[in-house]
Amino acid sequence: MSNAFTRSPSLTTPKILLVKLSSLGDVLHNLPIVWDLRARLPDAQIDWVVEGGYVHLLEPLLSRDGFRGIDRIIPFGLRRWKKNLFSLATWKDFFAFRKSLQSSTYDVLIETQGLLKSAIVCSLAKKNPDAVIAGLANATEFSGYEPLARSFYSQSVQVPFQCHAVDRSRWVMSSALDWPLLERSTTPIFYPSGFVASIPKSLVEGLRSPYVLCFHSTAREAKRWPNECWIELGRDLASRGYQVAFPWGSPTEKAVSIALANQIPGAFVPPAFSIEEAFSVISGAALTVGVDTGLTHLAAVLDKPTVEIYCDSPRWKTEGYWSNRIGNVGDIQNPPSVQEVLDASLKLLQQA
Repeated sequence: MSNAFTRSPSLTTPKILLVKLSSLGDVLHNLPIVWDLRARLPDAQIDWVVEGGYVHLLEPLLSRDGFRGIDRIIPFGLRRWKKNLFSLATWKDFFAFRKSLQSSTYDVLIETQGLLKSAIVCSLAKKNPDAVIAGLANATEFSGYEPLARSFYSQSVQVPFQCHAVDRSRWVMSSALDWPLLERSTTPIFYPSGFVASIPKSLVEGLRSPYVLCFHSTAREAKRWPNECWIELGRDLASRGYQVAFPWGSPTEKAVSIALANQIPGAFVPPAFSIEEAFSVISGAALTVGVDTGLTHLAAVLDKPTVEIYCDSPRWKTEGYWSNRIGNVGDIQNPPSVQEVLDASLKLLQQA
């Protein structure tokens, strides 16, 4: 494979734009390519366009105090703009975004989402005439994909039909820079170890250590683990001295959390917390148990003891394979039993 980047030896300090707009789990699983790029191109400029609601996920990787990670985070507000499309403020915000995006001229653009909105962001960026614009050539199973996005790339990257989210990003990055594909033997890194060690423990009133977080909610109902399973698991953990906490993100989810907590001795429903606050809540937990959803994946990438439950999504797509502090149970159309989840939980709790 050959591309304009490798044909230009003068590009020893390339300007690279990463485009991964959302959602929470997808942004997290794209983080390792920042470390992969920085390890091989220590002096590169690395910028990232992301939906404004997920900026906090990237802030720990900002370059500062001798640490080189992301040089610039460029917030994108499509979700907000669509709500007020005819507002003058919306268009002012959009033009401010475009001005920020076009303040650098990029040599390499890496778009790992495969959606039209992400590809359009690439088209809006200012680029060198021979810039590499790399994106997905095909869908991966059970992932969103819009084939029209390919028309915006200079390099479309074929990836396996079944491809883990982290591996998929590495396929596109490696192709864009004409590097050998990074295998799993190169363990993905997500956050600086110093940042993870310095996360303050949760200050949420009512949480008491040792507590176990149970993320029962997810955007798709079929991915949920049955309520009766959560209750049985929670009662067992409570009998062992753990406070069982059921976070929530909407009024409907809060109602479920309350119903679950009411049937488990000492269980707790915390107040709503932001993504930024989630770092501390997760950091202070003895264990996180959750379905295939963003906050469960946050616990896994922070390398905290985490049990990931798969009920109606394939385990290969997002399972935490990079640490023995992560237990993955169940699979698509094969939800785990309470005993499987309990065994995985106790194994991790005994390691602590």
